[in-house]
Amino acid sequence: FDGATESRRMKHPRIAIGALAFSASAFVGLALHEGYTDKAVIPVAGDRPTIGIGSTFRDDGTPVQIGDKITPPQAIARSVAHIAKDEGKLKQCVTAPLYQAEYDLLVDFAYQYGSVAACKSSMVRHINVGNYAASCQAYGQYRFAAGRDCSDPASRCRGVWLRSQERVTKCMEAQ
Repeated sequence: FDGATESRRMKHPRIAIGALAFSASAFVGLALHEGYTDKAVIPVAGDRPTIGIGSTFRDDGTPVQIGDKITPPQAIARSVAHIAKDEGKLKQCVTAPLYQAEYDLLVDFAYQYGSVAACKSSMVRHINVGNYAASCQAYGQYRFAAGRDCSDPASRCRGVWLRSQERVTKCMEAQ
């Protein structure tokens, strides 16, 4: 570690996960990555129908269906409720403290892949043993959508892989 990194850590220690909440700036980033649609669409061939800000389920828990419609306020409310559920589940499976940026990335990942996948992920396993750099690198393993390798430029799902690479970079910058 260099002196500047060590100094930053002394001023800003990792925080127990129970004291963290998904930040507003991370929500904006999530919304920009997910995009918004007022009608249900299939974002990547073979994927589930998605509506609003990447929602695959309706408020009642049933899957989104082609033909469903949503308003921007409804989409925000649905996403916030989804994030709250994900946060509750993550706070049960993550036992080590995190920086805010690390937490935001993990919640963003859970929003995209599900909290069950997040809790079973190598990111959480590495976090829980204090191997934070390995946790960051593990985000790069997530590059598939609907059975396609999104790191392939011809995959037509390149955004999935680019988002994973962005998570790796942002997580490493937080170290």
